[in-house]
Amino acid sequence: MAPPAAKVSGFHREGNDWFCTASLPSDVTVVVERVNFHIHKFPLISKCGKIEKMFEESQGIHEAKFTTSLEGFPGGPDIFLIAVKFCYGVRVELTPRNIIMVYCAADYLGMTDAYGEENLLSKSESFFHKTILRNWKDCILALQSSDPVMPMAEKLHIISKCLNALSMMVSTDPSLFGWPMMMYGSLQSPGGSILWNGINTGARIRSSESDWWFEDISYLNVLLFKRLIQTMEARGIRSENLAGAVMYYTRKYLPGLGRWQSGQSGKTMTVASFSLTPAAVDQRVLLESIEKLLPEKKGKSFCRFLLGLLRVALILGVNQTCKESLMRRIGMQLELATLDSLLIPTYSDSDTLYNNDCVEQIVHHFISSEPRITSFSPASLDLETSPLSGPLRKVAKLMDSYIAEVASDVNLKPGKIRSLAEALPESSRSLHDGLYRALDIYFKAHPWLSEKEKEQLCNIIDYQKLSIDACAHASQNERLPLRVVLQVLFFEQMQLRTALAGCLHVIDNENAPAGPITISSDMAGQIVQRDGWVTVVRENQVLKVDLERMRSRVGELEEEFTKMKQEMKKVSKTHSSLNSPRMVARRIGCKLLPRASDAQADTVDSTAPTPRASVEQARSSYHSGHRKTFSLF
Repeated sequence: MAPPAAKVSGFHREGNDWFCTASLPSDVTVVVERVNFHIHKFPLISKCGKIEKMFEESQGIHEAKFTTSLEGFPGGPDIFLIAVKFCYGVRVELTPRNIIMVYCAADYLGMTDAYGEENLLSKSESFFHKTILRNWKDCILALQSSDPVMPMAEKLHIISKCLNALSMMVSTDPSLFGWPMMMYGSLQSPGGSILWNGINTGARIRSSESDWWFEDISYLNVLLFKRLIQTMEARGIRSENLAGAVMYYTRKYLPGLGRWQSGQSGKTMTVASFSLTPAAVDQRVLLESIEKLLPEKKGKSFCRFLLGLLRVALILGVNQTCKESLMRRIGMQLELATLDSLLIPTYSDSDTLYNNDCVEQIVHHFISSEPRITSFSPASLDLETSPLSGPLRKVAKLMDSYIAEVASDVNLKPGKIRSLAEALPESSRSLHDGLYRALDIYFKAHPWLSEKEKEQLCNIIDYQKLSIDACAHASQNERLPLRVVLQVLFFEQMQLRTALAGCLHVIDNENAPAGPITISSDMAGQIVQRDGWVTVVRENQVLKVDLERMRSRVGELEEEFTKMKQEMKKVSKTHSSLNSPRMVARRIGCKLLPRASDAQADTVDSTAPTPRASVEQARSSYHSGHRKTFSLF
């Protein structure tokens, strides 16, 4: 039963009907997605096992007219036309864009070699293995066109073979295959050598770039891209390269990421100069899928990318699991974050400008995370990690800057400021200057706060961890409560005494006979912190005179403090005996030595100054000789 191929001149279409241009009238009508193919039964049953079985089951093989419908035909009418032409002996062209659909259609129609040698199925399989799987460009084109027949292609293992081929080529030097590299453009021979004026120089291309394939695979849809990354990971591709590919893909389909990536949108790199149509991507699905592909690694650029991804996730409203995972990943490398990337705007109906709750959760993840996360290799992704760099201290400094930045928000509640400051343990801050600066900004932006609310916030500051500059500024700060000012003055005096005692101890050791000088580590730290006095004393003996003057000044400060205490005692006696100067000192944590002047009775007339006025008088007297300015403001 040979088909009447000699009499077939072609096929033509009229509306939704395809006709075979032959001398014989059509005796078979096949309907594919509402398109009617008027053809002949003998060419079909000689090549298609499925069509032959349909004729046998209908017992209409000898009928004059037969009509059937092929539901769910892979590839639709266009691919069925290719199969019909092949049955009539018309030459058909297999391309990377149709090979997977033709492969699936041939399998669907049962076009095996049992119905003729070199049937469509065997030809498709040979073209797929010998051409598609050996060419980077063709493999990507084939994958991109596989969407309409994805379930059947999966069943035939076509997709997995393409993904394995791509992952193998990624892990191989591109110059070994003679692929064109964009860095050389047309200056490359087909064999992979560099050309000079059209002459083969014999020089081979050095493919040092590890990201040449990022752009090409970004044309795949989310599902195929995800499977390709997983296949590459199973093959052992380096995690930093996989992370780079994921970041490139995400930036391409989430344009909003570019606002927070400092121009790191990625340059176009491809080894296959062919045009592809970008994949249609649901951004929310993309983000939820991409998050699962990100490696458990840490790096400076990677941390910035994660923070940008979290911003977009909050805008798109992804599921809670995805958001929690992103915050956990960021928390595991929070010491690498920067202030500008941590300032996440509020996209909900919240009154605050920034999403402080999100940042607080990230800090909690940082505290609870174990130091098991490893870094990328130093050569990639701008990485910066060191076990000796003090991650906790870095995060504390970052959080102090963050609190100072958000403190000017008029809608920020005192409780949130306190919870952000207390999210880190006390051991994380060696100095509390950053916290003091943040609170001062907050008090300035919230002048309506009561004295009690201010005192409660000031309790988070350890005044013994304030530098001399911070103490000098705080003692003149009118925004601080009176109790806090007194505590600052007391601890400032203690710091000056400690520093002076340490300096005098060093001088005595220098004047003593030759011998080893021993200073305790705590005392040395105190002295070095006070503007490096020890170094200056050792270099110049003239400073001894200045130290004597300093000792005299400390005595004057003690007298000023005694006068302040007496003024406080005069005012307090008018209210209650419980408000005696000694009781006030106990409340603020000061221990005063008993003096003879304490036992004397004082009288207060109607013109006695108020407590604030007394302190202001003491401030002006004290700071007439102590004009040091706090450098943080």
